[in-house]
Amino acid sequence: MPGEATNIHATAIVIGKTGLLFLGPSGSGKSALAFSCLATAQPLGLNAMLIADDRVLIAKREGSIIAECPPSIAGLIEIRYTGIVRVPYVSKAEIHFAIRPVDPATAERLPPEDERIDITDSIRLPLIRLPATSANPLAIITAKIGARLD
Repeated sequence: MPGEATNIHATAIVIGKTGLLFLGPSGSGKSALAFSCLATAQPLGLNAMLIADDRVLIAKREGSIIAECPPSIAGLIEIRYTGIVRVPYVSKAEIHFAIRPVDPATAERLPPEDERIDITDSIRLPLIRLPATSANPLAIITAKIGARLD
């Protein structure tokens, strides 16, 4: 049914007006990369907010992909080996790109151009692969999409 949200295992953030959905199995680096993006964006004067960590409600509404946070985890993100911390958040935002953390030791050096990923049966997003150990993931994302995130 169009507009009905699906609960997925992911982390979602918004930088400026650009929504990013981090996908991958537990322990792959989703939360760490998302937190790094948030921490890098704020000193640059960019509006940077968490939508949801670990569980994301995703739906297609009026032609847009919308990510929402389950109320019980609003504003909370897990920083592995540190704990759960509270960060600035919004309860929902539009999503534009999917981000997949990859292990540099096993990942394809040059992934396919214009790669896309199916999030649900009706939701498909452009995919950006990102080294899970990236020192500045926001710079890589910005370079890949060819736009400033504001």
